[in-house]
Amino acid sequence: MNKTTAWFLACRPKTLTVSLSPVLVGTAIAWHDAHAVLWLPLLAAALGAAFIQIGTNLFNDVGDFLRGTDTPGRLGPRRATAEGWLTPGMVKGGAWLSFALAFLCGIYLVWHGGWPIVAIGLASLAAGWAYTGGPKPIAYGPLGELFVFIFFGLAAVGGSYYLQTLSLTAMALIAAALVGSHAAAVITVNNYRDHDGDKAHGKNTLAVRLGRPATRRLYVLEMLAPYALLPALSDLGWPAALPLLSLPLALRLIARFHREQPGPVFNTILAATAGLQMVFACLLALAFPLV
Repeated sequence: MNKTTAWFLACRPKTLTVSLSPVLVGTAIAWHDAHAVLWLPLLAAALGAAFIQIGTNLFNDVGDFLRGTDTPGRLGPRRATAEGWLTPGMVKGGAWLSFALAFLCGIYLVWHGGWPIVAIGLASLAAGWAYTGGPKPIAYGPLGELFVFIFFGLAAVGGSYYLQTLSLTAMALIAAALVGSHAAAVITVNNYRDHDGDKAHGKNTLAVRLGRPATRRLYVLEMLAPYALLPALSDLGWPAALPLLSLPLALRLIARFHREQPGPVFNTILAATAGLQMVFACLLALAFPLV
């Protein structure tokens, strides 16, 4: 495997939209409220969020390998460390480099936004490392979906809005919950696919705790809740209905999730779920400038 390709795949580019979508939504709401966009904070926030997600992915790559969870025969996409494309030391070094780059973005953001950004930034970095690192990794318990909902929903949308306006509104938090719900669905697909292997290795994810039937119901809830909550944005008028244009895609994904047998096909469903979140977020972001 070419090293450049190995690094590219290790960063998991198909799901990086999960960190960029909330920045887009938070900035769009701020544009609606303040009638302006601060481009440098937007760029720094987008880069910082992407670097945190990449670093988290790399720590997950090497962490699962060292704990024996990832093997060359896993159902999910091939992992750089498990396949021997990159050494554990290289992947861990790449993860720390990603976090360092996120920290550099954060220095400017803290200068611009003050102590709330310090809290969000340090918590995000700590959680990104703890997702697979430490004595009790988040990914090895039932809180993975909650972690994603908080950091790729509430914190990311709310933080992006705050960087533009130095304030926070109920509208921004509602939108954050919608985006975070779809982000959590991405983790649910991943854990549903890996249910049997995770259970065998003592990785007690929410899918392992609930079992497959209840996890299918959880996926339905995570996928449809954002549409059910759109009336909370009724102050926007008709543009609040724009995200409904993505509902047919959500329904098709739910049908596939229930129909397909667990296996590599869920890699496609996972990528499509991340894509749905991006489409939903773009439509949601578009709704605010139209008001």
